[in-house]
Order: sequence, then structure tokens, then C-alpha cells
Amino acid sequence: MPTGSNVSFDNQGRPVRARSQGQDSLKRRDNNEDSITIRYKMWDSSRLRSLDSSLNDWTTRWPVPATYVDIGNNGNAARNLLFTPLMQAGFDAGFHAFDIYRLKIEDTRFYTTTRPHTELAYILGPKAEQYIDATHTQNRNANFNFAFQYRLINSPGAFKNQNTAHNGIRLNAHYTSPNKRYSNYFIFISNSIRSSENGGLKNPSQLNALQLNDPFELETRLGTLLGSRRNPFNVNIITGTLYNERKLLFRQNYDFGQKDSLVVNDTTTVKLFYPRFRLQHTFISHTHSYTFRDQYTDSVSYALFFNKTVGQLDTLTYDEQWNDVSNELAIISYPEKKNLNQYIKLGAGLQLLTGKLATGTARFTNLYALAEYRNLTRNKKWELNASGVLYTGGVYAGNYQVQANIKSLLGKKFGYITLGAINVNRTPSHVFGGNSSFPTVRTSSLLNENTSQLYAVADNPLAGIKLSARYYLLSNYTYLTNYYNVTQERTLFNVLVLGVEKKIKISRRINWYAEAYLQQATSGAPVNLPLFFTRNRFVFEGQFFKNLHLATGLEIRYYTSYKPADYSPLTGQFFYQNTVTVNNRPDANLFLHFRIRTFKGFIRMENINSLNIGSNSGFNERNFTAPFYAGNTLWFRAGVYWSFIN
Repeated sequence: MPTGSNVSFDNQGRPVRARSQGQDSLKRRDNNEDSITIRYKMWDSSRLRSLDSSLNDWTTRWPVPATYVDIGNNGNAARNLLFTPLMQAGFDAGFHAFDIYRLKIEDTRFYTTTRPHTELAYILGPKAEQYIDATHTQNRNANFNFAFQYRLINSPGAFKNQNTAHNGIRLNAHYTSPNKRYSNYFIFISNSIRSSENGGLKNPSQLNALQLNDPFELETRLGTLLGSRRNPFNVNIITGTLYNERKLLFRQNYDFGQKDSLVVNDTTTVKLFYPRFRLQHTFISHTHSYTFRDQYTDSVSYALFFNKTVGQLDTLTYDEQWNDVSNELAIISYPEKKNLNQYIKLGAGLQLLTGKLATGTARFTNLYALAEYRNLTRNKKWELNASGVLYTGGVYAGNYQVQANIKSLLGKKFGYITLGAINVNRTPSHVFGGNSSFPTVRTSSLLNENTSQLYAVADNPLAGIKLSARYYLLSNYTYLTNYYNVTQERTLFNVLVLGVEKKIKISRRINWYAEAYLQQATSGAPVNLPLFFTRNRFVFEGQFFKNLHLATGLEIRYYTSYKPADYSPLTGQFFYQNTVTVNNRPDANLFLHFRIRTFKGFIRMENINSLNIGSNSGFNERNFTAPFYAGNTLWFRAGVYWSFIN
């Protein structure tokens, strides 16, 4: 595609005539402009974005978000410290403790690039912990791009039987016909989750009396010594969780609209096409299985710690598999020909569900209708989104999900404000329903959950501050009261979450990035949350010499004492408990991040808060993230992200 001085591109990647800027013979040359131009858009969005090259926030590259905690090892079950209820209508199997490690449809990137581009990431930690992420994308021609991503998370852990080995593969492509009337999107995702389960420590107090200062010597509630392996090349899970997922999405669009052209110079003309009406078909095939397996069961441990009777040395297995096939047809109208970010969409879908359960095969058929209106004005001052899904037939008839938000630019001085609302009426997840292959037991019949969320966000980039408020109203909230028993909170209750993010400039090179959240639930609600959560990054950063970009400093994360959710390895669920309180030290990490051209280096010393300066000096003071689950002490990570232009 021509890239002469008299042609430019809009925010949707379409060529437009460049604005006249006078003579450019003295314009300083950009050393990178001939190397590569790469942008991407997220799935189900037409807005183009640029790659993030920032260094100061590690969590933008690490799979574990800043507000999450795991149960002891990278790759183990994890949950959010901030209140985030499941708000999804229709079928849900109910296994979400490992979601942050999965590659997903919604975070798929569709690229446009002038040169083949590859980014390789390799991070190494203690106990042979490894993280690998490789992404490659290229345009075969102006109409076709494909991308491939592979991710590996492998961590043997510090305690017995907590080793993890997760693999993810994603292949996606985008094609547009030469006349621009037909286009399609293809996504294939494969996720393999492997996490050993030790059930927590039998006696956490023994952490203070380690003979060899190695926590591997402590006994755990699950997993025999035979099953405790820390070899990163042997990832066989003897006692633990095994989830598999295969997802394929194929979407086709055919557009009716208006042809146009852009004259670049006397010899070059770029053909344009403005869609006004679109026919869309989306096919999704989703196969997913969930397994808990213990090949060397200890009947005494199961009876003592989990109130479960099992046969001695019998293999204990809970397993179910689901196959979900959906076909969706939609029509889309674009009222304004030069703004693809304004459209009206109406559609309907058919979902076929087949489950292989311990009790036999289950088959469900669901019909649903959908509608959506989206409008980002061409001046980008107003953005309105409204959408809804209603299940009209089948087992999940009556489930619905509606949401709407409006975003407005108040001016450069005041920034943006967003107001929104979501309401979801859903059947409780299948694992809670009484027909699951996993050992959950309903204490009463379950009604549909109804969750509403009202939110407001004020974002002022000029002042470097962002304020947020989220108000949740919940009825028939479904939860576990122990390892197995499912119940519902029939009383209406609410949760309020207030947040602030602020960049504070301390000096020319030193910045303080502060985040703070205050959250409170109705008294007596079956939800335990830390009242206050904060994350702070004190960063010395800037560009030095010609190509060195540096960000080094201290990260501190703190949350107030509270009664955290416990974890049931047999069902893969976090559950409500109201007896054990944790009062942790603030998490503190030192880091050195740098970038030289396309090479990024990360050196991190994490959990320095575990330093004990008393009689038993050393890095041996551990925080607890759940009852009987201790976190890591001093943890050193080093890695690289390296981009290549082929």
C-alpha cells in the first residue's frame, strides 16, 4: 500500500488524504520509520492500537494481574482480591480458578504489519521456574495477516506437590477480499492446565522450625512423597488438577456498501469501500474437560482434612467433558459510511451442548437473541455502547445479559468520564447444580442469580489520575460454605468498590505510581474482602544515552487483614470461610527493567518483605494467601523480551 507524503491513515486503518503540512525537506528523519509499522485491534473491535513498549509495570507482561493472589506457586489456583462476580448469562461449567493462565478469545490481537514481526520472552526463576511466550505475526499481502502465539508456564514450587505446567497455543488470521466486500476472522486456541494440589500444609507452625530451611520437608494434606517431583522436565501430575480446552472461532462478513477511491499521485489510486450493511455468520466450537485425579489416595488424610471417605490406595478421579457448538447469524447496519465505529447489530444464535458426566450424557439446546448499538463519534468526544443477550428457548431460557455505557471527553483539562450499568440474570454454574461429576452437594434448590453493576470512571490523562466507583447489587448469590456444600444467599446484598490511580511526579526522573481501592460489602453477606488494597511503584525512569530506556525501583502491595476464601482442590473452587484471619506483611519487590532498541530486560527480587531480622534471621517470614496455604519467600526472576523484524 502506498505510504507517500500525501496519504495517511485514520484510526480504523483506512487510507485518507494527509493534511498539508507545508514543505518537509527539512523534517528530521525518523530512523525507525522504514523498519516496521505494526498495529493491532482486539477481537470484536475496529479500533487500531500500537504495541506497548513501557517498562515500569511488570503486570502488563506477566500473566498474573496485580490484584490477584495464588495459593503458593506460580500457576496454582488464583483469585482476585477485588470483588469480581461472574457476570455471564447462559451455560458456565464453573471452573475459573485458573482463568488467568488461559489464552482467551477476548484478548486475541489481529495485527497489521509491514514486516514480519516476532517477540520472544523467556523468564527464569528459582526452583527452575520458567515462563516462555513467543508471538509471530506477518502479512502475507495487504489482505491477509496471521499470528501465532505459544505460552509455557512451568514452576516446580517450593513445597511438596504444587508443581505446575501450563501450555497455551493460539493461531489467528484475518482475510479481506480485494474488493473489500468479504472478510473473515479465524481463531484457534488450545489450553492445557496442569497443577498439582497439596491441599495446604498439615501444620503451618512448623515453618518456623525448618531443620534445613527447605519448606519441601514439610508434610502437606494431599500428595505422597512418591508424587512430589520438582523436575521441570517431568510434569506428570500425580495428585492434582488437569484442565484441557480447545476453542475454534470462525466469523465471516459480507458487506454491501459504496465504492470510492483515493488518488495518491498521478499514477497511483487506492481503492476504498465503505460498508453500509453487513451479513455476519459466527461459528464457535468449544471443547473443554475438567479433571481432578489422585493416583495414590490416602484415606486417612481425606477423612481428617476433607471429610471425605475414599478407599486406601484407590485412584480417585472426578471428571467431566463438554462440547459446545454455536452458530450465530447477525445483520449490521452502518448509518454513517465513514465511521465503522457506529453500527446497529441484530442477531440470533443456536447453541448445542453435550456433556459427558459421571451420571451419563447430558444434552442441551439453547436459542438466544442479541442486539448491540455502538457509536464512537468521529471527533472522539462521545462513545456509546449498548448490548443485550436474551436466551429465548432451551434449558437456559430466561437468562439474559444487558449492559450500556457512555463515555464523554470533557476537554483536555478534565479528561474522560464513563458511566455504565450491567444487569445479568443467570442460571448458577453447572458445578453447583447438583448434576456435576464433582462432589458438590446442594443444600436446597437453586434460583437464578441476578447481579447488577453500576459504575463510573473519571480518567484525566493530563493530570495523571483515574477515579472509579463500582456498586454491585446481588440476589441469590451462589457459593460454597465448605469443601462440598452449595447454598444461596437469598437476601439482597450489595458491595461497593472505590478506586483511585495516580501518577505523582516526585522529580525529573522519579515517579510514584499509586493505586488504592476501598471495598465494603453489606454486613453479614457471604463475601469476605480486604477493606483496603493498595499498590505503589516508586520508579526511577527515563531515557539515557541514545537507546537505553530504564525503569528501576520498588513495588509495594498491601491489603488489610481479613478472612480469605479457602480452596477446595477436589472441586477446583474457592469457598467462603469465616474462621481464619490473615494479617500479612506488605508485599515488596525490587526491580530493574530496561530496553535497548528492541531488547527488553527484566531483573526482579520479589518478596523482600519475607526478611526476618530476629533470632531466626533470613528470608523466612511467609505471607498466607488462604488458610494453610503459604506464599513464597525471596524470589529472584530474570528474563528478556526480544523483538525481531524478519
